[in-house]
Amino acid sequence: MSSELFPQARPMADESMVRNLAAQADAIWPQEAGLFRRYGLPAGARILDAGCGTGEISSRLAGLYPAATVLGVDILDGHLAVARERHGRLAPRLRFENRSVYDLGLPAASFDLVACRHVLQSIPHPERVMAELVRVTRPGGRLHLLAEDYGMIHFPRRRLDPDRFWPAAPFQVAAATGVDMAVGRNAHAHLRALGLRDIAVDYVVVDTLRVPRETFAAIWEAWRDGYADYVAAHAAFTAAEVRDHFDDQLATLRDPDAYAAWMVPIVSAVVP
Repeated sequence: MSSELFPQARPMADESMVRNLAAQADAIWPQEAGLFRRYGLPAGARILDAGCGTGEISSRLAGLYPAATVLGVDILDGHLAVARERHGRLAPRLRFENRSVYDLGLPAASFDLVACRHVLQSIPHPERVMAELVRVTRPGGRLHLLAEDYGMIHFPRRRLDPDRFWPAAPFQVAAATGVDMAVGRNAHAHLRALGLRDIAVDYVVVDTLRVPRETFAAIWEAWRDGYADYVAAHAAFTAAEVRDHFDDQLATLRDPDAYAAWMVPIVSAVVP
């Protein structure tokens, strides 16, 4: 595993990411499932979940398309082990393999749907990954990218000013590690350059009205626990300051009179 290509591999391997992936799936899937349904996939579709983590969405896709076969791939063996343990009842229709999103080692035009979620903002050269995802999608097949953008997090001021942290901290990390933490707004142009058609940008709204507050808070707690030291190593914040900002925002999430929102771009397209 190259640290240059996967600079966030260590925090992503932390136990906090297992919690985070579960909470993110609970928060996002109820809105995202409708986007998958509109693609009109064939009953026996072949689906790839690239960067599947612990298989939270791979398993939901297998449930949404009960005649489909789903392959989840990731570079973290620990997450793949969790995925196999949690979702083994769906094998062999759902299986998990260690593969890199930069070079999947899979035949061209193999899948009716290729999903890549919560990955592109964490790696350099996301356009290379998109090209590889397009390569393994059949003509007429769908690409589905959940491409985070850290300029789309909105909290009110409490004890601390959240605008001092978002997007300053993640954008400083991005500058230091060569990743694009605004890829949610840039993915459209990348797909245009790759010649895809019917490009759409939708938004899942993770906020304190649509998502249970404790589910939203579980994401923030996992980010705090897994990323405080990583952010401090690459940005102008100490680990204590990072945790303090997250704790202040957690107080907002648990305040029934307060509102906060995380806008999550989902970019989809058809491969010609």
